[in-house]
Amino acid sequence: MPADRDMGRRRRSRGKGRIDGFSDGVFGVAITLLVVDLAIHPPGTALQQVLHAWPAYLAYTISFLTIGGAWLLHNALTEQLARTDPVFLRLNLLLLLVVVFLPFPTRLVAEALHNPADERVFVTMYGLTLLVIRLLGFALDAYARYEHLYAPAEEGEEELRTSQRKFLPGVIGYVITIIIGLFLPTAAVALYFGIAVYLVMPFRDVARLVFRGS
Repeated sequence: MPADRDMGRRRRSRGKGRIDGFSDGVFGVAITLLVVDLAIHPPGTALQQVLHAWPAYLAYTISFLTIGGAWLLHNALTEQLARTDPVFLRLNLLLLLVVVFLPFPTRLVAEALHNPADERVFVTMYGLTLLVIRLLGFALDAYARYEHLYAPAEEGEEELRTSQRKFLPGVIGYVITIIIGLFLPTAAVALYFGIAVYLVMPFRDVARLVFRGS
């Protein structure tokens, strides 16, 4: 009996290692693809061209932070897994599908901020992609809890709890910003930046460090 239990644990460990390795690779590729679309275009002096490309820098930063936030949630989630199942693996694939898609609307937004005729459509598409990434991350967590895939609470669970606390405010923020983007696309992009920072920044840990140093 103990041998069967040990074999089960080894199988679960191998399964977790494969999902972590594959997912981390996809997250890494998606973030790398964001850099490919950073470019400057004439006319103008070198400085003017660099400054004129500010929408690409902003879109890149938002998408980088969004993918980073999704990775932080995914990492915290898989750290707590005791096992996986076929449904969980397919939900994970759906999340990765949308994460890898994000560089496409990122490029569209960067180009659209210089073209008012297109920006409403592209900014809305961008916002919907950001929202779906967040919803799929929540779906993974909710399914893992529903099917009792998590191991008993351990020290690393605090990161997962932090992500869970930010889920509802993040979704509400995305929905409101998508609506704002239908009328004020540029303002919506600025708000997406704020949401991305909120989802990534560990405010409690930063506050703890600041007050400890005071």
